[in-house]
Amino acid sequence: MEGNQAGSSLDSLIASFNKRICELQELVIARNMYPASTIPDLSAIDTALSSMELQVQSIKDRLREETEAIPKAKKLIEASLKQQGKLQKMSIYAPSHIPDKATMLNSDLNRCLLQENAKQYEQHSIPSSLKFDEEAVVLPKEKKGRGSPPLWYITVEELNSLSSYMRGRLTLEKVNAAINDMASYAEANAHLIAASKQKLAENLWEKALKLRDIVTEQAVKGKHFFLETDMKGPSLKLDNTGKAILTVLRHLGRISETRIGQNRVIILMKPH
Repeated sequence: MEGNQAGSSLDSLIASFNKRICELQELVIARNMYPASTIPDLSAIDTALSSMELQVQSIKDRLREETEAIPKAKKLIEASLKQQGKLQKMSIYAPSHIPDKATMLNSDLNRCLLQENAKQYEQHSIPSSLKFDEEAVVLPKEKKGRGSPPLWYITVEELNSLSSYMRGRLTLEKVNAAINDMASYAEANAHLIAASKQKLAENLWEKALKLRDIVTEQAVKGKHFFLETDMKGPSLKLDNTGKAILTVLRHLGRISETRIGQNRVIILMKPH
């Protein structure tokens, strides 16, 4: 019910009560003209009238409180509707599933600690000369405070702006889920680059050395990146759909690509 309509109805109700009060007041005057003690029936009427007067006054007070609360309730409803509209717009751009970054790191990293004892034994069994050469690898200096990989999601408008040929059957949720995967690949690579040999399995140490060579290149220095061979899901894989997603993201400026040696490197771009 709108505020004006509610106020009009309350005014009508109050007017009705006021009319009833006038009638009761006339009865009170009549009661005073004839004391209740002279007429036994008037004693009961006097008690009933007093009770009704108290009830009417209580109702009037309640109605006044409700009338004063109507504008506040209208403002609260308007604020709730605005908030609901904002949340609906935000939900359009959020992917249906945002996996935890910790679960998206390369599964091989999770086995590093389990193999630490075996690597320490291997380290002690290697001749000192060979061990010195392996440990002498100089780690590239990473920029401090680089932060987490960017999660620059695309919008509905950007997806609709693409040609139907380029967009194909891709949906907003698929593309943004792939962006989550790419950020996880880049974060896993950053961990490999910074990790020491003692904490890595043999196969990861070889990949770490390769990544450390790549990170020194000017094209990727100070940026988050992953390799084409890292595309192993769950949402982004090295298949036709994955290649179509890379094409779309490259067109929209979310990624750039370069080739370093035999490696195809995908670089994550930051929002402008």
